Amino acid sequence: MPKGKSKAAFMISAVAEQYAIHPQTLRLYEREGLLKPSRSEGNTRLYTAEDLERLEVILHLTRDLGVNLAGVEIILNMREKMGEMQSQIQEFVATLNRELAERTARQPEPDRHGLIPVVNARTPAAPGGAGRRMR
Repeated sequence: MPKGKSKAAFMISAVAEQYAIHPQTLRLYEREGLLKPSRSEGNTRLYTAEDLERLEVILHLTRDLGVNLAGVEIILNMREKMGEMQSQIQEFVATLNRELAERTARQPEPDRHGLIPVVNARTPAAPGGAGRRMR
């Protein structure tokens, strides 16, 4: 295992005691795919801070709101998708802001009277007159 920044991890017994649940309940949550703790070299389940946050959501849904495990799975999946969508929206808004800033930077500056010069791309200026049409 590469050395570097290591995250704090808690063993199943400590997590069960902290949240007043049976270790078998944590194993059930893992079997159902609701929690995915990492494993040590000795195959011991290790719960990170992110796992504990997810466990708190699961416990809130089951204990406080009476949601069954199938409902918990749906809710957790929806929360994950909503997070992904939020990230996409933030990227989109950032792109729009960049493009707006670029376009604003390319705008001609107003003259001393506050007027912005207008260029008519459809009617070229004719010699001797400013954009007159000939009949």
